[in-house]
Amino acid sequence: MTADITTAEFVKSSSTITQCPEPDLPEYAFIGRSNVGKSSLINMLTAKKKLAKISGTPGKTQLVNHFKINEASKKPWLLADLPGYGYAKVSKKNRATFDTMIREYLKNRPNLMCALILLDGRHTPQKIDLEFMEWLSRNGIPFVMVFTKADKMSETERAENLKAYQEEMLKVWEVLPAIYNTSSSKGIGRQEVIDFIDNTNDLWEAYDED
Repeated sequence: MTADITTAEFVKSSSTITQCPEPDLPEYAFIGRSNVGKSSLINMLTAKKKLAKISGTPGKTQLVNHFKINEASKKPWLLADLPGYGYAKVSKKNRATFDTMIREYLKNRPNLMCALILLDGRHTPQKIDLEFMEWLSRNGIPFVMVFTKADKMSETERAENLKAYQEEMLKVWEVLPAIYNTSSSKGIGRQEVIDFIDNTNDLWEAYDED
């Protein structure tokens, strides 16, 4: 049976890790630079156009927003929509607060299975993205790379940008994380990302049984 997202419901917004929902389900964090298309991707994956709020203003998401996915199924899980890192039309103080909150969450959330790092596929490797992924690696936080806006460029452009990322990252890593190409408007990559989460949930099931 093909994995899918059949239900997605908002749970709560949190400004600190202590306010987050009970860590009793496998959890996946979605994060990327401001305006990378995070809300659009979440809405595409869940097939709910207004689940995550979309805004043209960078830095709109300022809390950790949790959603419960497939609540009535045998494999329910939590989706965490994190504030974007990097440029945002907020004060330096607020940016520092977001950064601290994001890192505390990623390091200390016990049920976090994986972070999905969203990257704008139209651009060559960005320093802030590379540094953030290096930080994740140093702290032992599993992550995969999810390129967005695949419909906005040609196959050749996508391949060239991916190659540039691979060459840059292999200067630091011996093995690269899994990579997914997506388009929120065209539905590209939806099944692949859902299948990845579904397969990773099996690890939670095995751990839970032990």
